[in-house]
Amino acid sequence: MPTASQIAGQARCSTRSIFERFSDLNALSLATADYAITQGQAEAVARDVDSDRPTRIRSHVEIRAVACEKWLPLWRVITMPGQLPELQQRVVMVRRANIARLELMYAPELAILPDVARRELLIGLATLTSFESWDQMRHWHNLSIADAQDVWRLAIDRLLPLAP
Repeated sequence: MPTASQIAGQARCSTRSIFERFSDLNALSLATADYAITQGQAEAVARDVDSDRPTRIRSHVEIRAVACEKWLPLWRVITMPGQLPELQQRVVMVRRANIARLELMYAPELAILPDVARRELLIGLATLTSFESWDQMRHWHNLSIADAQDVWRLAIDRLLPLAP
């Protein structure tokens, strides 16, 4: 987490100006997380929802990869142990939004599954397309963005049942 003076330096203002707007660093952290979540949602508008399966997978993976690449550093900070309960709530909200996007993008395939199997598949897909998964592919396995996207596309296609 950056210090108040580092934030002020980036914003080209005084530390005092930061604290005129935010009561403390916790309030600033929440505002930063809220801003990032709002920006991330605005940038990740669903595309090709009614397209064929390969197009939906490609579109979903591209959008998710851009979000993970851009917001991973902040995600690492807000998911650190011991964070504010309010930040933990934001994490839950983002994870739920990921599941909602999966339900939207893969509705035809999910519709044919019984409830339990559907829920299990959504858990698997959400874990597969998580920030943590992206982090491992990019920074542990040293995959390029294109190669990491290929991994996601292939895995999603293999996990989804064939829709009628």
